[in-house]
Amino acid sequence: MPDNLQSGTLPVRVSRKTVEAADIVSCEFVAPNGECLPPFSAGSHIDVHLPNGRVRQYSLCNSPSERHRYQICVQRVASGAGGSIAMHDLVGEGDRLTISPPRNHFPLASPSGRSILLAGGIGITPIISMAEHLHSGGSDFELVYCVRSRAQTAFYERLRRAPFADKVCFYTGDSGDARLSRLDLDAFFSKRPRESHVYICGSPRFVDAALNASRGAGWDAAALHHECFGPLSSAQDERAFEVQIAGTGKIIAVPSGKSISQALAESGLQVPTSCGQGICGTCLTGVLEGKVDHRDYVLSEEERARHDQMALCCSRAHSARLVLDL
Repeated sequence: MPDNLQSGTLPVRVSRKTVEAADIVSCEFVAPNGECLPPFSAGSHIDVHLPNGRVRQYSLCNSPSERHRYQICVQRVASGAGGSIAMHDLVGEGDRLTISPPRNHFPLASPSGRSILLAGGIGITPIISMAEHLHSGGSDFELVYCVRSRAQTAFYERLRRAPFADKVCFYTGDSGDARLSRLDLDAFFSKRPRESHVYICGSPRFVDAALNASRGAGWDAAALHHECFGPLSSAQDERAFEVQIAGTGKIIAVPSGKSISQALAESGLQVPTSCGQGICGTCLTGVLEGKVDHRDYVLSEEERARHDQMALCCSRAHSARLVLDL
């Protein structure tokens, strides 16, 4: 196992870079010394330290049984903050990068029962790893993959030729078949057995639509699991509030337009952050008092309802003050 695992980072070499679809590339990472990489579970992601100094989170999309490599897949976003452009333009085969060990905020809850895997666009990345794992364990599942066009469908051939290809259904906007051009989410969830667990990944709009349809069909929130790729909506309440540090009693003002993590940093208290969008879970922190305005895509509805933890990079407060377990 790589030597600097204890430091929280891993050196890797880019062993392969492949064009998977329009504006989508995959990269495979291996340990420079050829040793096994740390194990991971389906749904895991890693932090990638990019040549332009940015750190971005990418889901692992290979089988968890593989210890010789990690595979990620990145869609180029021209209007983004530079992470995807760096992966496309600045990273090549043979390059050395630094990554984090895998961590998982989107695990399979019940791999022994029936699973429904629902992917929208680049959200296929953790979903395909789940499919690989479920198939290897002989579990019952189906995979539904919704994408705008065939040209933008990452891993199309891999899925079409997979040993579980009969469990995969593609919905593409240019399919030419009205039945397979757009998934009717309301009808989909009304026809699926409620004892299944559903795993949804894609853009915030896609995930929200799927969750709304499932809840409208009477699904239990405990059976719904999701992860979002994309920025959070900015059209939300940005009122000012206070946070209190439980360990010291210090009170810090969080003004409109500034995150809790930013306000803490300016007061001299640095907390670990990474994505800045409530996607990775790095900054999840305990809350001892107050009501949280959750804006992350990591916590489940049940976890949100407890108001005992929050993502400091994006979530805010419904109450005048939050007491943080720091």
